Amino acid sequence: MSEQKKDNLHELADGQTAESKLNTVTPTDKEEALDSITASNAEESEDNALHENNDIPVLNYEKMDMDKLTNELKNLLKNYKVSAIKEHVEEIKKEFNRKYIDLIDEKKEIFLEENPDASESDFEYNLPVKQEFDKYYSEYRNKKNAYYKELQNNLNSNLQRRLSIIEDLKKLIDDDSEQHIGDALKKLAEIREEWKNAGSIPRDKYNHVWNNFHFHIERFYDQLHLDRESRDMDFKYNLEQKQKIILHAQELLQEDDIIKAYRELRTLHRIWREEIGPVDREVREEIWEKFSDISKQLHEKREQLFENLRKVEKENLLLKVNIISEIDIASKRKMVDHSTWQKEVNNVEALRRRFFSIGKVPIENNEEVWTLYKLAIKNFNTHKNEFYKGLKKAQQENYTKKLALLDKALELKDSDDFKNATPVMKQIQDKWKTIGHVPRKHSTQLWDDFRSACNHYFDRLHKFMEVENREETEAFNEKKKYLQEIKDFELSGDHKTDLENIKNFINTWKSLGRVPYNKRFIEGKFNYALDILFDKLNMSRRETEAVKFNNRIESLLEQNDKKKIQNEFIFIQRKIDEIQSSILQLENNLAYVSNATKDNPLVREVNKNIEKYKDDLKIWEDKLSKLKSLEL
Repeated sequence: MSEQKKDNLHELADGQTAESKLNTVTPTDKEEALDSITASNAEESEDNALHENNDIPVLNYEKMDMDKLTNELKNLLKNYKVSAIKEHVEEIKKEFNRKYIDLIDEKKEIFLEENPDASESDFEYNLPVKQEFDKYYSEYRNKKNAYYKELQNNLNSNLQRRLSIIEDLKKLIDDDSEQHIGDALKKLAEIREEWKNAGSIPRDKYNHVWNNFHFHIERFYDQLHLDRESRDMDFKYNLEQKQKIILHAQELLQEDDIIKAYRELRTLHRIWREEIGPVDREVREEIWEKFSDISKQLHEKREQLFENLRKVEKENLLLKVNIISEIDIASKRKMVDHSTWQKEVNNVEALRRRFFSIGKVPIENNEEVWTLYKLAIKNFNTHKNEFYKGLKKAQQENYTKKLALLDKALELKDSDDFKNATPVMKQIQDKWKTIGHVPRKHSTQLWDDFRSACNHYFDRLHKFMEVENREETEAFNEKKKYLQEIKDFELSGDHKTDLENIKNFINTWKSLGRVPYNKRFIEGKFNYALDILFDKLNMSRRETEAVKFNNRIESLLEQNDKKKIQNEFIFIQRKIDEIQSSILQLENNLAYVSNATKDNPLVREVNKNIEKYKDDLKIWEDKLSKLKSLEL
């Protein structure tokens, strides 16, 4: 949205443009007020059914969706005459078309995004409610055309009838024969009754024809030689009726519902002009001035009401412009993930609901506001679609990655090599979790297939583990018993024999098998029992470490755990490097000691540490040699 357009709208909302200043309502004088009432009555005279429109509730069609608008059109056709619903129907049609075009534009954008090779001519979208709405609107249009065709004929016919009545009135006045006064009054009453029932005429003829009729009515009283008593009685009656109308009009000034009061005022004017005859010349102008003054006051109250409504409409305009600006800002905001976009989509949807919940704006701004609103929404949707177009590409890549994982899972699901297959299957599951969303049409089936393959494998693994766990539990029970034998064992005193017995203990222990993971503490107890025996055997530390290390390596070889053996190799090399570095450091330190004789306490302590490190070095070098001798 251009900044100029938004500035223009803000000016309109603030009432700062030249056009808005020209439209500012100024206080109307009496003549303008009376002309307005006369014009309204002329319009109503053309179509005497229009007054029924006042009984139809005025609804906020902007807030309604297409289904509600269609239902409202149906109700209007069913419950009111076609002449009474014109304005309502046209407002409904305008709002329906706006919402329908907005929906079609949105659906078309989605279609073109999902079908990049398609053109706009390939797009089709069937909305059942549109067909239903068109059916009711066609019914309305046919009824309206028939009604107005008949109405026009009736208006012209009624016009000729009223002109004929005026001619009859003129003849009555100009009749030179000496007619009886009573007969003349009777004839006048018949003419007035006929005039009253003559029906509606075209609005552009209304004022002229009425003034003409009223002029000749006054001529009848002023020029016809009636007896004074009969004339005064008629004048008196007419004056009383007009005074009642004035009293009623004064009461209308206190009416809270100004629109209702103004409608009644129009009716009073029609009765005053069309149904009540003239009054005496002396009070004719005075009584008309009273009625006119009251009419002017009520007209001004009505204009003030409309001015207040226009202020509300301007406030609504500002609110809607602000919402359009918020949507416009949202269409330019950078969002990098689906969750952020969803929050923004919900935010814009809330703005849309607020936009339609706000009442009317000034009619001169209505189309421009709607155009800018649609543009802001379109820009937001374009921005959103560009993101999801890229997301769709990423989802397709994710689909390819997950499909590869599924193929691997299907390949391993029947594997009996549980030791090697299980880490791979777990790795596949972990990797699956790190891959993002896939296209929705593949998501469910892909996940079901992957989950099925994994469940199949791990169900088989659990059954296998149940058997293996039974064997491990049995091995634990056996080792528990055997451990007690080792604890109870007494050395014979023959170093060679005792060492051989200890080695047999180790081999037997290994043969008993692996224990459950949560029972592996028994291995620590076994090693502790061996340490006690080695201590009693008086073996050197180097020999003891060699036996223990050989026992550990053989256990790893049986498990075929090459990775742990490799880690052991790296660890030993690191230890050797650390010990050699420590020896070198201590030897360098001795070079800086003055009086470095053997009797020097410091020198003795350093040499003692060096010898200890060298003993440790031999042990670790033996272990390294053992590992190097293995064929891995």
